Amino acid sequence: MSGRHPPHQVRLPANLQTWRHLTFLHWPYAVATVQQLVPDRLRVQEWEGVTWVGITPFEMARVRPPGLPPPPGWDAFGELNVRSYVRADDGRDGIWFLTMLVPRVSFQAALGSIGLPYVRSDCRVEATGSSWDYRFGEPAQVHPPADDWFRAHVEVGAPLPEADRTQLVDSLTGRWWAFHRRARILWRTPVHHEPWPLHTATVTGDLVAPLLLAGLPVPEGPPIVHAAPVVHARLGPLRPA
Repeated sequence: MSGRHPPHQVRLPANLQTWRHLTFLHWPYAVATVQQLVPDRLRVQEWEGVTWVGITPFEMARVRPPGLPPPPGWDAFGELNVRSYVRADDGRDGIWFLTMLVPRVSFQAALGSIGLPYVRSDCRVEATGSSWDYRFGEPAQVHPPADDWFRAHVEVGAPLPEADRTQLVDSLTGRWWAFHRRARILWRTPVHHEPWPLHTATVTGDLVAPLLLAGLPVPEGPPIVHAAPVVHARLGPLRPA
């Protein structure tokens, strides 16, 4: 189940990854609006009459199989995900990615082969102390520039006080299964990492283009924002859901 601590171990990982300078941006949406974008076997989760959709820009680093170095070009690059929060028939909750952006064609091809919705977008992720900047170019097939299609400036504050680390915050950030679909089969991948070291944060910029790309309307109001400096993730082998 979702929450601050992973409910399982990944003792034999298929892939190791480090996620750095990650920002969570979350907006509320009507459940029916998001449900039409996920497979029928997954039900969008609801909190007090709404569901939440997240945008997470970050730097992906040290992507590799256990015991091997990263493939060429996979040592560090930006990524941005648009994620919805779902529950499967068996009660497991996790993430259904609405879209995913990376600049590496080889990474897009490799992860796209297992059903993850990666598209190509050049990007810049720059972190100077507590100031983090992200720029992603409009997705295209050939060398899109890292322009202002998505632009975010994040000022990272103090560690999130325990009183503000609510059940909702831990449920949205602590997700331990990723669902994806390949060849009409729904799959799930287990994820394990240390609890998110969440910080308070503020954001400015042009933020909503990835939501529109995913098929969502423009959200109402600003997002809730959290930031996390780094976690070290272990991804297990995918299995049928």
